[in-house]
Amino acid sequence: MDVVDFYDHHPISAGQVLAAVRRRRGGLDGPLRAEDLFDHDQDHYGGLAAVETLARRAGIGPRSRVLDVCAGLAGPARFLAARRGCRVVALELNAGRAAGGARLTRLVGLESRVRVVRGDATALPLASGRFDACISQEALLHVHDKAAVLREAHRVLVPGGRLAFTDWVARSRLSDGERRRLREWMAATTLQTLDGYRALLGRAGFHAVEAEDLAAEWRRILGDRLTMYRAMRAETVARLGEARYQEYEQLYTFFVGLVETGKLGGGRFTGSR
Repeated sequence: MDVVDFYDHHPISAGQVLAAVRRRRGGLDGPLRAEDLFDHDQDHYGGLAAVETLARRAGIGPRSRVLDVCAGLAGPARFLAARRGCRVVALELNAGRAAGGARLTRLVGLESRVRVVRGDATALPLASGRFDACISQEALLHVHDKAAVLREAHRVLVPGGRLAFTDWVARSRLSDGERRRLREWMAATTLQTLDGYRALLGRAGFHAVEAEDLAAEWRRILGDRLTMYRAMRAETVARLGEARYQEYEQLYTFFVGLVETGKLGGGRFTGSR
């Protein structure tokens, strides 16, 4: 499965986010605020606290120009713009998710601070030296040429700019068969290790590189995510069909098992240009 197809059939969409907000508010009458979406539009591990941690690691403040690579529905971009007052370019390859991110951004009135751009992370359609900070969350597993993404991030940052991102990482016990299933089922084209990412960041030109092991933290989160997906069964079946729902649940159960048995982990990485 390629990454575009994977996210075309992902259970979390702009429509699903708005449906969740509608249920909570009893409708969508009246203006929406970015805060109304935060419980539903953060499609990554660790929620708002994880975005805050990346913001601190990247030194993001009110005057920062920020690039969010593989931004999905742009939930973190809206959070940073709303809470930190910065301006964010949210880069996303999948057309549906880019359109959904732009729609949600317009609905909460943040289009002057968050600009959604459709593009390829390995060849950013952006000028060099344009950003003070670059972030990404659990996205580079979908990109085969991770070195190209890191080189591009280095190119678009100003001198002294900071990169901070999280991603899934492979452990030594992850078998070739399990890697193949991850690639076929969830477009995990390649999985790096913690040390592998350190080396890639250095070769891309970053210094003061740090790599933090998030396996224990993410292991606690995964069970809650699986419960959440199962609670979304009715709307997922209505949108994508029973077969797709069953396929996704099977995938996620397999994924959780890899983490619980120590074959798959997570990492947070930072570096300076």
